[in-house]
Amino acid sequence: MTGTRDLLRFMLRRERAALPWWLLGATLLVLVQSAQSQNLYDSPEALERLRRTIGGNTAVIAMSGPTRLLGSIGGEIVFEIFAFAAVVVSLMTMFLVGRHTRAEEETGRAELIRSGRVGRQAPLAAALALTGLANLAVAMLIFAVAAGTGLPLGGSLLFGVAMAAVGVTVAAATAVAAQVFESVRAVYGAVGLAIGAAYVLRAAGDVGSGALSWASPIGWGQRTFPYTGDRWWPLLLPLGASALLVALAVALSRRRDFGAGLVAPRPGRARAARSLRNATALAWRLQRASLAGWAAGMALLGVAYGSVAESIEQYVKDNPEIAKFLPGGAADVVDAYLALTVSLSALIAAAYGVTSVLRLRAEETSGRAEPVLATATGRLSWLAGHLSVALTGGALLLVAFGLGEGTTYAIIVSDAGQAPRLAGVALAYVPAVWLVIAVVVLAVGWTPRPAAAVGWTAVGYCTVVALFAESFDLPGWAQKASPFVHTPQVPLADLGPAPLITIALVAAATIGAGHLGLRRRDVGY
Repeated sequence: MTGTRDLLRFMLRRERAALPWWLLGATLLVLVQSAQSQNLYDSPEALERLRRTIGGNTAVIAMSGPTRLLGSIGGEIVFEIFAFAAVVVSLMTMFLVGRHTRAEEETGRAELIRSGRVGRQAPLAAALALTGLANLAVAMLIFAVAAGTGLPLGGSLLFGVAMAAVGVTVAAATAVAAQVFESVRAVYGAVGLAIGAAYVLRAAGDVGSGALSWASPIGWGQRTFPYTGDRWWPLLLPLGASALLVALAVALSRRRDFGAGLVAPRPGRARAARSLRNATALAWRLQRASLAGWAAGMALLGVAYGSVAESIEQYVKDNPEIAKFLPGGAADVVDAYLALTVSLSALIAAAYGVTSVLRLRAEETSGRAEPVLATATGRLSWLAGHLSVALTGGALLLVAFGLGEGTTYAIIVSDAGQAPRLAGVALAYVPAVWLVIAVVVLAVGWTPRPAAAVGWTAVGYCTVVALFAESFDLPGWAQKASPFVHTPQVPLADLGPAPLITIALVAAATIGAGHLGLRRRDVGY
């Protein structure tokens, strides 16, 4: 364990720019939900109407949590936001552990560190200590926000600790995956699948008898029942699971070679397939698994949202205050709901586009781009290959969401035309998604080092404008900087081609400027 303290200080320094944004995101989710819920359900009668409406809606329960939480306004806030915030915290801890363990070995930086006076287990210990501090910050911030908005202190403390317990469990699971797999992408894939499984098990348990929820770390956190029961004993489950997983990670690390995983990667073919004949085919081969995972997730999200569409009218009737959060108000509730959900899916598609373009930058910094560019492949072809995945993938994600939502809604209302209709509605947001992708390309071309920060800032800004513009009282000029504001809110509004063409042209010009920057700079810097 020699060198753990110094490594922890080094990791904290490396995360000083990115980690605060993760913490801010989780905190804002709780802050906005707390403020909105206490404003909407400011009386026992309003809360009782909500219980009656949601109590029989299995889709809402599957997305949110057990209905016992609806016994108080604080529990209602936990019901609305806990599962989603837990996913955010889980992803934060997954990336922290993966980046400072397996990614360091994969790039060779860990070998340089291990050449000094550093113990074999020091990097793993420092990474887990880092995530422990991050989750402690999550607990403190959620407690401060919840208590600061008027919720009881005891429930607020339990709320924050339960959220942190989910993150600690995922961190320990990521530590195990880092010993098993040789690639950091495989680690993220395995842990991401585990997070998805935890969410699904929690949803199935909440809809059913509740037994399956006890197999999910998210379910463990929710079943502490902050504000409606304040049970602390379920936290023994994540603590015990985390201790066992950390012990397993340490034991596995002693049984593998440095830089390798317990599961050896499958050897490739002696000769490349004809499908890998150019840079575009290579880019699709590298990103196909990621695209498939995102598409499946979007389709499932669409199914979940579509299952609620028919009951949204009754939901708004019982809770008329909800109408002000829907575009167009209560005049056309179903179309307003569909417009809102499709716009949310577009933000997720934009996030995928950012990750896809940043893969190009990762290929560059890892040195894998140099052998490709050493051939007859030019920089334009190399950029176009990865860009085709980002642009096409963003559109495919929107179609997947639209088909998922439309198919479920079509089954409920017995109208087969809803599936192609909503798929077409989702495609209206393609130019806006492409413009966010273009901003990342521009950053990669001219300022590659902060490109990731630029891309995620763009997505975060568009998200804030789309969801919290009225809550934050943003001025009109600030809202107009988001391309999603200029996209017609179909199916609530009529679809006009002029704004879509304009956004697409701006995206094309921005991509062209990004390519110009890529041509003028050195590769790898």
